[in-house]
Amino acid sequence: MTSPVPQWVEPTADERAEIERLVDAVKHADGVSAWSESALLDLATPTGHGRHLVVRDDGGGLVAWAHVDAGEPDDVVVELGVAPGARRHGVATALAREIRADPSVRPGHARVWAHGERPGSTALAASQGLHRDRELWMMRRPADTGPLPPPRAAEGITIGALRVGQDEPDVVAVNARAFAWHPEQGAMTVDDVRRREQEPWFDAAGFLLARDDASGRLLGFHWTKVHPDGARDGGPVGEVYVVGVDPEAQGRGLGGVLTLAGLHHLAGRGLDEVILYVEADNAPAVATYRRLGFEVDATDVSFGLPG
Repeated sequence: MTSPVPQWVEPTADERAEIERLVDAVKHADGVSAWSESALLDLATPTGHGRHLVVRDDGGGLVAWAHVDAGEPDDVVVELGVAPGARRHGVATALAREIRADPSVRPGHARVWAHGERPGSTALAASQGLHRDRELWMMRRPADTGPLPPPRAAEGITIGALRVGQDEPDVVAVNARAFAWHPEQGAMTVDDVRRREQEPWFDAAGFLLARDDASGRLLGFHWTKVHPDGARDGGPVGEVYVVGVDPEAQGRGLGGVLTLAGLHHLAGRGLDEVILYVEADNAPAVATYRRLGFEVDATDVSFGLPG
């Protein structure tokens, strides 16, 4: 392969399908996707806001893709991956050089995710002088952990399933308050929810809402997810996708109630193995999940571009 030349593109439908095949090949080789759900959803949306940088080999085959999300100019997010057979040929370095030359990628206002903290990703970050600024843990509750604690009730609160087409604005409002500190989750919009409602994995029955009996106000939610694979035996695995509690409802134990409700819902579908993602420095949440039998299984690292 001659010197790799990255190109910015607006992918056609055929090119999107080609990128999706690359995504699958990288995941199969590494055991983890190099791109987040949000990047892949953006790829699948012709009107998506992300930018796409690709590298092709001498025969025109796609060997690398970088997704650059500059929707928030002060927090530009970069994710990239290289086909297994094209590694150690300077492809990732060429991508990094081109991305850093882009005016939207400003020092101090951009970061690169290394999903699974693969050795190659860590080496690339070091070579580019990037600094480690966040860790996101994937925690797993194995199927043989044992029975879940019994479901718990919260006085004056009823838990029910999402009503599609009605509850999305309430969910987004609670989510924004619950995750005001979180750069990705706190920015979720109604359109983001509705886009995910179109995904094959979406199940309204697994989107649990907790409302105050007296006022009907939404206090919190637990959105569960089911992956067709990812369990240790290769089968389906459940996910604690998002648990959000309105700060005004804190102190009532609602987070624990909702978490257990979602886990029992997944168990009722035959999914005793469950994963979740949590900020490594969120000590209270990590402690709660450990008590439920979750342990750290993998680490995603965000590397910041120094100012």
